[in-house]
Amino acid sequence: MTTPLRLGTRRSALAQAQSGQVAKALEKVAGRPIELVPITSEGDTNRASLSEIGGQGIFATALRDALLRGECDLLVHSLKDLPTQIPERLTIAAIPARADARDVAITREGIALHDLKDGSTVGTGSPRRIAQVHVRNPRLHTADLRGNVDSRLKRVADGELDAVILAAAGLGRLDGDPLGGLTGELLGLGEWPTAPGQGALAVETAADAPADLLAALAELDDEATRIAVTAERAVLEGLDAGCQAPMAAHAVIDRGHLRVRAVVYAPHDGWRIGLDVTEALHPAGVDAGNLDEEYIHPNGSGNGADSADGADPIGAARRIGFSVAHRLLERGAADLLPRS
Repeated sequence: MTTPLRLGTRRSALAQAQSGQVAKALEKVAGRPIELVPITSEGDTNRASLSEIGGQGIFATALRDALLRGECDLLVHSLKDLPTQIPERLTIAAIPARADARDVAITREGIALHDLKDGSTVGTGSPRRIAQVHVRNPRLHTADLRGNVDSRLKRVADGELDAVILAAAGLGRLDGDPLGGLTGELLGLGEWPTAPGQGALAVETAADAPADLLAALAELDDEATRIAVTAERAVLEGLDAGCQAPMAAHAVIDRGHLRVRAVVYAPHDGWRIGLDVTEALHPAGVDAGNLDEEYIHPNGSGNGADSADGADPIGAARRIGFSVAHRLLERGAADLLPRS
């Protein structure tokens, strides 16, 4: 009998759903059964606001500890929750193709976020989303929100909240109709960019994992997604800001160029500092046409100083992300970011 691979996952319904999707794909390429190993993280037990407890690593630390203790063979994370610094003994062996990176505003009656009446309350625990709500509609209030998807939606259905903001990718990975009669408004990335890595999953394993496991995971890796999220996470790292910083970064590949839109927000007054740049990738040995993704046409370009040297598209994406962070800091973004 073939020994199953043990996949560590958080216990929430969403985490197990997305881990189950990765498990099915991995079973096909590895030819081995996959066993889910539920693990409780600090983020699942600490009900304090994410902005108060920092957010960085609270969903990943317990899973990584279990992996390093040998209790599982690999992990699946929501990439947006993963700190930018990866422990030396671990590696992100696969980043599958990204799902919808947008946020969704959920309401009872389908009223758009900008049309909600004065004093309406929007639930979210994300400093980025709080700031974006105030940009979109300064007349709204926000309320801190934790818990699983069902509990968040129930607070809207019961009238306790007028709206909640959730990730489209998470809703899409759940079975059935998670909205249950509520209405979702997809928020466009042009005016509402999302967290670095949002919509993408990271499959992590030991750096010295067996070669056959690493080879199987490599089959799940999507190069275009990895390039884009590498740039997004480099912006976050370059700003020296944690996962709960009031900032957004979204990148896409278009005809061999990488477009990065990044914004740093003041918490409540609508002030923000943003950049929208496009740099050439020129990845060696890669057909740029195979990396195209649908997106709004580029409307600006960077200065080219940090563009790729033609040898390494991942390295180029990282350099472009750091360049964007540097330029944001030059414009005063540090004054808007919390410091630990």
